[in-house]
Amino acid sequence: MTEMMPILAIAAVIVALAAVAVMTMVLIRSRASAEPQPDVLGELAEAQGAAAQRLEAMIRMLGDRQSQLQNAVNERLDNVTHRLGESLQKTTQHTSENLQKLHERLGVIDNAQKNITNLASQVTSLQSVLSNKQERGAFGQWRMESIIQDCLPKGTYAFQHTLSNRTRPDCCVFMPDNRALVIDAKFPLESVTAYREAKTDEERKIAGQRLRMDIGKHVSDIAEKYLIPGETQEFALMFVPSEAVYAEVSDSFNDLVQKALRAKVVLMSPSLLMLAVALVQQSQKDAHMREAADKIQDEVARLVKDVGLLGDRIRKLQTHFNQAGEDIRQSIVSVEKIESRGERIQQVEVAANDTAESNVIAAPIRRMEAGE
Repeated sequence: MTEMMPILAIAAVIVALAAVAVMTMVLIRSRASAEPQPDVLGELAEAQGAAAQRLEAMIRMLGDRQSQLQNAVNERLDNVTHRLGESLQKTTQHTSENLQKLHERLGVIDNAQKNITNLASQVTSLQSVLSNKQERGAFGQWRMESIIQDCLPKGTYAFQHTLSNRTRPDCCVFMPDNRALVIDAKFPLESVTAYREAKTDEERKIAGQRLRMDIGKHVSDIAEKYLIPGETQEFALMFVPSEAVYAEVSDSFNDLVQKALRAKVVLMSPSLLMLAVALVQQSQKDAHMREAADKIQDEVARLVKDVGLLGDRIRKLQTHFNQAGEDIRQSIVSVEKIESRGERIQQVEVAANDTAESNVIAAPIRRMEAGE
């Protein structure tokens, strides 16, 4: 309908123009003739009236169509505006949600960046710690102490415990057989670092010789100082505070590890130390369970003895109860005899009374004899 409105308007304009042209031609003809005829004027008036009516109808129709077109356009504009508003609202909502998610992700990224920064600072501080020999030794001892404290209960270990030869190992774990398991946290980490950072074969060879000498010296010191017969275990543990360093030594210097084992010194990484401490804890639990089982057996033996004594006493008490029952039975028999005798005596007294009463009653009715 909206597409036909311009066509109708054009048609109305064309009709109006045609009517005007007809009227113009009639006027020209009437002027050309000297004396116009009445019938021509009538036809002209009728044509002019019909054209005016048609033009008025066309104008009304154009007004109606224009109002309908305006209403349709307004409705469509309203629909488009409504849809556009809904679309804008949804778009705004999605945009706000996406912005919120983006802010959350940016927050997570910021936290991750802060964690990375903190980790970098910690790594830097760790490198500064490991660069100093004394601080590196303190770090290794701290890590060893953390593993021991996390895995073993208090009272089963001691740090810097003094042995009989006045030596003080880093840690002593007291085993169930009252012999201490010695753990030493000192390790030549600078030799391993030099060996790993060697760039040429000559530097690697020199660093390897130095590493062998340092590890051999540490193993000898531990074996001489901390392996005391009857006081400590037959072997000691040398703690290596790094899994990577332990793997490097085990792979490249396996002969040193075997030599340390022959000297009864075992190299331990953090994970192996945790496993060894877990086994020690289990052995301590087994020892406590055996002690508890022995105590339970002793208590059970005492309990059986006490139960036997209680049975003897109960049997004696039963004998006394049986004797008391017999005495009571005999007493009841005596009482029954006494009761029966009392009944007999009572029956005798009743008979005597009956005889006396019969004598008293019979006396008045006795016949008087002569001479009484």
